[in-house]
Amino acid sequence: QVQLVESGGGLVQAGGSLRLSCAASGRTISNYAMAWFRQGPGKEREFVGGISWSSATTYLADSVKGRFTVSRDNAKNTVYLQMNSLKPEDTAVYYCAAGSRSGATRKEDYVNWGQGTQVTVSS
Repeated sequence: QVQLVESGGGLVQAGGSLRLSCAASGRTISNYAMAWFRQGPGKEREFVGGISWSSATTYLADSVKGRFTVSRDNAKNTVYLQMNSLKPEDTAVYYCAAGSRSGATRKEDYVNWGQGTQVTVSS
């Protein structure tokens, strides 16, 4: 089992940027598809973006396309979420997840989760 720890969250003004990191331990993430989800206040956890094990394919939710980028560094066992042009509606706890199926967007497809990091965007 792989353990995941997110970092990089915080408070930022609308239009600003943040980069979240997800550091893995216990196992290498090189064989996993990785993804980011978020859960806003009173909302369901939703898919944000994902990346295949080789970084050949990335996929993003429509709500963040053109603003967010997912990347990974398998040598560092770390996944990143670069968030630009942040909006108040991006406020949420952001979670990193590892799974076996590239392209999966359902939370049920991921078995390993981090504890989350809070992102708050002020208007």
